[in-house]
Amino acid sequence: MSRLIAGARGLFRRHPFVTNSAIYGSLYVGAEFTQQYVSKRWLARPEEREDIDYATVGRYAVMGTAIYAPSLYAWYKWLDGTFPGTLKTTILKKLLLDQFILTPYCLTLFYTGMALMEGSEDTFEELRAKFLPTFIRSCAFWLPAQALNFMFIAPRFRIIYMGVCGMIWVNILCWIKRQSLTTETATTTTTTTTVGKCNVKA
Repeated sequence: MSRLIAGARGLFRRHPFVTNSAIYGSLYVGAEFTQQYVSKRWLARPEEREDIDYATVGRYAVMGTAIYAPSLYAWYKWLDGTFPGTLKTTILKKLLLDQFILTPYCLTLFYTGMALMEGSEDTFEELRAKFLPTFIRSCAFWLPAQALNFMFIAPRFRIIYMGVCGMIWVNILCWIKRQSLTTETATTTTTTTTVGKCNVKA
């Protein structure tokens, strides 16, 4: 066990970017997989159970590993370098910058990036509809989470902490995104019942 811990610490020291990206991306994918498993297999009735949509899981892998992780790594390297320490005023500055600069950036990346990978006709439609309510929810979730982050977590482990919190937050994002898709599909189904059956993708 001690060797495993020592090896992990060595990876963080030698390859902090790659290690953080791999772990964060894995947690991000885990969030979407969990969301699908719960909604499609665990909570669904036996006759309504569906297979896991691995194409969507793959999109979350790209988003978490190749897009979010590098952005977060660069952001927190700059933030910790510019505002070192754990004084209350320093933490407050970090919280405000994190919530009102990083969060809008991340939400924009999430909704537009997913829309591009899904081949949506209007890349910004979901962003326009969901940005404000998602941002409000993010304030309630991330402000307390980040206060703990800046007070107690060592900078080299910040992305891992973000990944753990992000797994919870991405489940919230997945739920919001899935609700919008379900609502739109249900509306389409209602207007086309005379034509034929529609498959609803949860």
